[in-house]
Amino acid sequence: MKKETRVRIRKNGELQIPAALRWAKGIFAGEEVIVCFEGNELHISSLKGHIARAQRLVRKYVRPGTPLVDELIAQRRGAKPASKY
Repeated sequence: MKKETRVRIRKNGELQIPAALRWAKGIFAGEEVIVCFEGNELHISSLKGHIARAQRLVRKYVRPGTPLVDELIAQRRGAKPASKY
């Protein structure tokens, strides 16, 4: 599979991503994607991929075997309540 291809922006601003590229990255009809610019490049990634990446990043800071929710609850219980003002 080619990793890049040329596509044309339609009059209404739509961009059609070729099926082979979508399938290769697990992006299917109706799914949400994340679109961002990095320099002069447009990056498109699946929402599922972004969530998985965030989970991997957070997992680095949680003790092995500790569910993240338990870690967060413990931190909140030790924290002072936020001021209303």
